Amino acid sequence: MRPLRVFVVDDSLVVRKIVCETLAEDSALVIAGSASDGRSALAKLPLINADLVTLDIEMEGMSGLETLVEIRKLYPKLPVIMYSTLTERGASVTLEALSLGASDYATKPEHATSPAEARENIRAELIPKIKSLCRVGGERRVAPKASAPVVPPKIVRPSRRRIEIVAIGTSTGGPRALSEVLPSIPQDFPVPIVIVQHMPPVFTRQLAERLSSRSAITISEASERVALASGRAWIAPGNFHMTVGRSDNRYLLHLNQGPQENSCRPSVDVLFRSVAQVYGPGALAVVMTGMGSDGAKGAEQIRNAGGEVIVQDEATSVVWGMPGFIYAAGNADGVYPLSHLEREVTRRVVESRGKRVVVGSESARAEENVQK
Repeated sequence: MRPLRVFVVDDSLVVRKIVCETLAEDSALVIAGSASDGRSALAKLPLINADLVTLDIEMEGMSGLETLVEIRKLYPKLPVIMYSTLTERGASVTLEALSLGASDYATKPEHATSPAEARENIRAELIPKIKSLCRVGGERRVAPKASAPVVPPKIVRPSRRRIEIVAIGTSTGGPRALSEVLPSIPQDFPVPIVIVQHMPPVFTRQLAERLSSRSAITISEASERVALASGRAWIAPGNFHMTVGRSDNRYLLHLNQGPQENSCRPSVDVLFRSVAQVYGPGALAVVMTGMGSDGAKGAEQIRNAGGEVIVQDEATSVVWGMPGFIYAAGNADGVYPLSHLEREVTRRVVESRGKRVVVGSESARAEENVQK
């Protein structure tokens, strides 16, 4: 395969130099060009045949957001990674960029103590995302689609099983996917929802606030020993694993900074493992778009405990890594496009309670007793 052509847009000469030099060290990448501002970037794009753009958020003149909007008009499928600062302002603007169509984001190594540390940050965070979005090495092929549908092994589940919790795991493309699923969850949703989205501190709190402002249910960043309640959702805070536990008759959230799993903290596997142990057959896991395999082992544990696992399909995933690994292992009870996930989650939860979902006009839902 020919090297990927990366276009670097950043108004800092130092950042452009470090990013370009570090990317160029990788034989799978080549620098197609660079620009110091949005207008210059838009003028160069038609001339350089770029495979991906890294785009600074904070630029003089035309901002990163304004530049992104124009790129999306002209090149709707061109992968764009926003290069963001790990600040309140950086988090807020990054989330807005993701809602406007950015493919992913990476945080700048602004607090690196040396150029060598900054380069290592780029190698560890930015380069894998570039390759994943452009499918170098085949992120989708790592978890291959079988020639025939993968039939999950039969799990013995209680005949009167009730789903008592929904656990969601996602990564690359997740904020936008969550913004399509969670706002459609009805206010009287009968179980709690717990979520791991791979994101750093600050970003997870702002993501929770942003999603909550658009949803009928309340969505919060998780805190230690908060009691789970129906009709609410919690997102694991950046740099903390989140687990569920039981104390007397209450179900509580717990946070820890144990070792990373799958190079992640928070980790989907950590959450799913605890959900399997505490809820057993009462768990429904949902795995959406994301790079890597985090969640695959935890999904297997949930199914072995009698719970269910459903995943987002390949066509609507930004990267079909996390859901693809679960599918390839035969641990998916269903595979659905993003637009169908909320409906399927609601259906499974409601029907486990001996009711059925009736979808009316404007997606209104009514619940009726199932005739025995």
